[in-house]
Amino acid sequence: MRLKVAVRALCDFTARRGDLDHRFTPSPTASEGIAGHELIAERRRAADAAFETEVALEGEYVDATGQVLCVSGRADGVDSTQGRVEEVKTHRGDLARMADNQRALHWAQLFVYGALLCRARGLERLTLSLVYLELGSGRETRLDETRTAVELEAIFKEHCARYMAWAKQEGLHREGRDAALRQLGFPFAAFRTGQRPLAEAVYKAASTSRGLLLQAPTGIGKTLGTLFPMLTAMPRQGLDRLFFLTMKTPGRRLALDALARLGDTLEPQGEAPALRVLELVAREKACEYPGTACHGDACPLASGFYDRLPAARHAAVERGRLDRAALREVALAHQVCPYYLGQELARWCDVVVGDVNHYFDVHALLHALTQAHDWRVGVLVDEAHNLIDRARGMYSAELDQRRLAGLRRQAPPALAKPLARLGRQWAALGDHEGDKKGDKKGDNQGNKAGGQSGRDVEYQVLSVPPGGMLRALGQAATAITDYLAEHPGEVDPALQEFLFEALAFTRLAEAFDDHSLFELTRSGRGRALLALRNLIPAPFLAPRFAASHSAVLFSATLSPGDYFRDLLGLPAQTPCLEVASPFAGEQLEVRIRRDISTRYAHRQASIEPIVATLAEQFQRAPGNYLAFFSSFAYLEAVVARFGEAHGEIPVWRQERGMDETARDAFLARFVAGGQGIGFAVLGGAFAEGIDLPGDRLIGAFIATLGLPPVGARQETLRERLEARFGRGFDYAYQYPGLNKVVQAAGRVIRTPEDRGVVVLMDDRFARPEVRALLPGWWRLP
Repeated sequence: MRLKVAVRALCDFTARRGDLDHRFTPSPTASEGIAGHELIAERRRAADAAFETEVALEGEYVDATGQVLCVSGRADGVDSTQGRVEEVKTHRGDLARMADNQRALHWAQLFVYGALLCRARGLERLTLSLVYLELGSGRETRLDETRTAVELEAIFKEHCARYMAWAKQEGLHREGRDAALRQLGFPFAAFRTGQRPLAEAVYKAASTSRGLLLQAPTGIGKTLGTLFPMLTAMPRQGLDRLFFLTMKTPGRRLALDALARLGDTLEPQGEAPALRVLELVAREKACEYPGTACHGDACPLASGFYDRLPAARHAAVERGRLDRAALREVALAHQVCPYYLGQELARWCDVVVGDVNHYFDVHALLHALTQAHDWRVGVLVDEAHNLIDRARGMYSAELDQRRLAGLRRQAPPALAKPLARLGRQWAALGDHEGDKKGDKKGDNQGNKAGGQSGRDVEYQVLSVPPGGMLRALGQAATAITDYLAEHPGEVDPALQEFLFEALAFTRLAEAFDDHSLFELTRSGRGRALLALRNLIPAPFLAPRFAASHSAVLFSATLSPGDYFRDLLGLPAQTPCLEVASPFAGEQLEVRIRRDISTRYAHRQASIEPIVATLAEQFQRAPGNYLAFFSSFAYLEAVVARFGEAHGEIPVWRQERGMDETARDAFLARFVAGGQGIGFAVLGGAFAEGIDLPGDRLIGAFIATLGLPPVGARQETLRERLEARFGRGFDYAYQYPGLNKVVQAAGRVIRTPEDRGVVVLMDDRFARPEVRALLPGWWRLP
């Protein structure tokens, strides 16, 4: 067995000691770190043209049993003339605040590079320089040690020996996992209708290292039908990890259940499962001490974290199936933080189930690990029709003028000047020479720019980035960072939150291009929002798709393929496959009310015919129905009139801001054999991702095409998409709207035994271009 490890990964495993220490001084970003390394390299080359940077080094360690560990990495700098090797680290604030265990980790990495350099060049002695670059000032701090090659070799062997036992275990686990997966069988006697071609398509995508857009109807068993072939492909394609990414918590549960069923068919490795599965959750959901800082002085689970981590890590991989509850149990048994134990185990588990943010976000853990370890990964994205909007949110940021004003009133004196400077730039934004064509008043349709309601909102797209504002924001962020570094015990949550918002904004501004825009909304003096709004997430997502061996995106609504390929950044040759529906046309009666218009101007007139339609269908076939509307205002108007006219028919409705308990109560009304109509908003919590089979739901009314309301922001999106793709109306309005319609209608037929009705209430549903976007198995009138 020949094992490999990078220098950084080796030392991360062997050299960490003591506490977790996540103080409130954000670490430099990856781009800032790269820029810092380049600055040091430029300085060195200017002083000595022979100075070497990014020097590739590699060496082997052989243990007593003949097992080989190959260690490799790149030294930041080598000065052959002076006999010196450098390791460069970037930081913010006073270096004296850096935790001792962090400094020890940096020295460990440098010692290993030194040992490898001595081996490679036959050196007997070497000066090792740990160089810290303070990003705000550009100041260097250099710490030097001189060691002999013999000393460095001993340090190298010590690290390798400590890592080797774990590496052997991991190597054996990988061999056992792959052997078990080669024998993996489908856990049921037969595939569901349509499930076999779905699985074959996923396996082919993994086998050819391609992406795939996979449209398959609800109820076909997409979760199991995608996991099974991707797991089967893992040993044959040499995949290191599989990531199953979801939009909502219920999707994670379905994936974990499917993985448990598949795992039960695999031969275990001793006491441990053959397949390690980890569920990742957000930090706020995993935290045992909410409101407590992540360092040893504040949180008992951070104190001594790295000292207890090895035992916790070993226990966790022996457990193997680590959903949220199991991970928490292991963590608390070893008195370590469940969230950070999960972050560590993402390195050692075969399948990770988590939110799409864990791979696609700016600071996504799974993507960072993939890059750092050069993993071959398979990526499965459930309910992928939501990824466009989710990604837009990931790569957007917003600043509120009122938050800044409140912060200035309570900020410490040391921050008064940078915050005042930022305040002046905010005020000057009102005179910014933006795109005056884009200056519009917000409409009165509940689509207020900036989230305001009940007042006119002035919306403006800035034609150029607000340079003065961005510079002031960066200066304020640096000042806050330095202040928090100097006063770690005086953390103001509002100050900390503003800092994170400012850093997110400035980092996204560095990548600004025509995929995004700066927009300013004003609703009165001192009440402005500045947003960096992403419109086309493709440039951000494309590198993440490229980093995967195969990425399969699946949903009941993923057409037309060009729309998703263009906006998600998938290669143009990515196939879009539609799996034939297992449902027959006679299962679903589809009716179109051509005499109703749900356009905004016609909504008041539409209420009476909509109420009549609901009542007529209910009286014809009593049972449970869902009725979907474009907004809460529209919904509430229809509910009020329906109650007046047909008070004998039970109704319940979606409310604004329902919590999880309220949502569960809403769904609990849909009992088998029940009767009534639930009113909901299209695109909301009850329009997708819920399962009401049989007579728990026998019909749906859809009183909208799902098109976003026309407003300044939406029209700006249309214009930008028209300029980029020549499909502005389709991409901004029609495709996303009708995808929501199909998702909502998909709640009715969930199994081959279901029967039901869908009533589409708008004359535009009869248009040929709209009918062409509805499911092919529907029998349209």
